[in-house]
Amino acid sequence: MRAFVITGPRQTAVEDVAHPAAAPGQAVIDVELAGVCGTDVEFFTGEMAYLHQGHAKYPVRPGHEWCGTVAAVGEGVDPAWVGRRVTGDTMLGCGRCRRCRAGLHYVCADRAEIGIRGGWPGALAEQVAVPAVALRELPDSVDAVAGALAEPGGSALRAVQAAALGQGGRVLVLGPGTIGLLAARFALASRAEVHVLAQTPESADFAAALGVHGAWTADSLPALPFDAVIDCSNAPELPALALDLVEPGKRVVYVGLAGRPSLIDTRAMVLKDVTAVGILGGSHALAGAIEQYAAGKVDPRPLVAATVGLGDVGSVLAGTRPPGSGPGPKILIDPRR
Repeated sequence: MRAFVITGPRQTAVEDVAHPAAAPGQAVIDVELAGVCGTDVEFFTGEMAYLHQGHAKYPVRPGHEWCGTVAAVGEGVDPAWVGRRVTGDTMLGCGRCRRCRAGLHYVCADRAEIGIRGGWPGALAEQVAVPAVALRELPDSVDAVAGALAEPGGSALRAVQAAALGQGGRVLVLGPGTIGLLAARFALASRAEVHVLAQTPESADFAAALGVHGAWTADSLPALPFDAVIDCSNAPELPALALDLVEPGKRVVYVGLAGRPSLIDTRAMVLKDVTAVGILGGSHALAGAIEQYAAGKVDPRPLVAATVGLGDVGSVLAGTRPPGSGPGPKILIDPRR
């Protein structure tokens, strides 16, 4: 089958590789659509922290945002999975350690992450193998585009839940990328007052078109009291800005990752009595994101700018927008093209 591979910093290829086999406890998925995100870009540039920590190495077969249909299952897996439309959890814990037993498999020290960590091949390929315990069924009301956005939706929903806004709370989302705009949409669905800080007027305009209460650039952001600030950016200076902008006694949620260290002054955190929460992945909110998509409470599809084939992934990771792209931040990949 064909698979996209990052062979080194700024080096990519579409290679012919063996189809995955359904090992015991696993399912093989025919991939319908997959997304690329900032993590994949960091593998492409060589900035990804896991490369320097020994958790990943080249070649990398990326792709952790996906949906498809179960084609085969291995020993010990209910054959009724075959033919079902699914997406899946990226985080694959060992299942044995203290963290996994406590439901914290997504921070298991020995975890693999599909398309990211531990050498587990990702979904920028015609097929991907996934442990059956990681599968999440997609209802008919969630199409392939929304299904491929379930994984970032889980991260965004966890971030909104961590913000603990309550109805009518005011939240500022830093960064109008996919997770930032999904967080804005989940917050709107919870009846919060939602503001987005964008880097450019164009991205602010797009956020405004999605129905947020305010979309701003740095020079136009009003001095409002924010009950929560959710940093969904990859800018190393914005975590400190989030702490500066949030109201005392309220919450900052960090879900974005910069390519180099971000610094905050913990004195400000203490003196403002701020609660700071870090979010790694969407494991515990995948089902909730799918449920809100299915019910029509949140529609992720306007965020998709274009769908391209495997041969175009390298240029997308290098920052090239496909011809005819819409204004949204997300590029999807159809591996059958």
